[in-house]
Amino acid sequence: MSAQYQEILYEVTDPVAVITMHRPEALNAFTNRMLAEIRHALAAAEADDRVVGIVLTGAGRGFCAGMDMNALDSMSSGSSQAQDLSALDAHPGDADMGENFQVAFTYILSVRKPVIAAINGACAGLGFAFACLADLRFVERQAKFTTAFSQRGLIAEHGTSWILPRLIGSGKALDLLWSGRKFTGEEADRLGLAERLVETGEAKQAAVDYLTELAANVSPKSLQVMKSQVYRHLNMQLGESMRESNQLMAESLKRDDFKEGVRSFMERRPPNFARLAIGE
Repeated sequence: MSAQYQEILYEVTDPVAVITMHRPEALNAFTNRMLAEIRHALAAAEADDRVVGIVLTGAGRGFCAGMDMNALDSMSSGSSQAQDLSALDAHPGDADMGENFQVAFTYILSVRKPVIAAINGACAGLGFAFACLADLRFVERQAKFTTAFSQRGLIAEHGTSWILPRLIGSGKALDLLWSGRKFTGEEADRLGLAERLVETGEAKQAAVDYLTELAANVSPKSLQVMKSQVYRHLNMQLGESMRESNQLMAESLKRDDFKEGVRSFMERRPPNFARLAIGE
């Protein structure tokens, strides 16, 4: 899969794909093109068996400041002109996870590989939603967050009303959504929004190092199944999730990865797990 990206950078260095939003002069604010390019790049990373995990980050001083205000102004006035982005058409994510994960940006939760948001600066609006929909957030201390929706006359958009309370609790989520106040990476860590708090300039490399460590020690297939379990089971009753887990466990016991995991433990050596490819 290939495309001429204009607003992102895409680089694969086995075992990690890095997607960098690249409109630094606009704090990497989204355009329709950038959103299409990110979706396309996620599909490319998912299909590449060199890639165990994916890092999403921003160029310059920002992660992503949300939707570009010029684009929002065009939408509000009804004067927006559609671009032909058909060359970027792509469908990342596991359709077997169900329709809940095929609505707007929820497809990120169904991408078959870990997605880490390396948050290096301003993170607002739709950029905040993307950060929440990533599997993990590695956050620099000086990063600045805001939901911003209420201050634009909007509501909790893009899945934030579902994912944010699950990450930090309903009261803390409502505070951030109602007030639209700004908060730092350090507060994101205290709230439980950040899985790692790092120093300025370190988020991307910390995420790459984490995924590299996973690739050296963990079954990529296990990563895929566990990710699917966690998000699907948020929508299930306990008994239903247990029955599905029992079935998935029985399937995992038959795979070569289980044999390799036991053998490597017994032989006191690093495991050599097969990489994940689409369709497996």
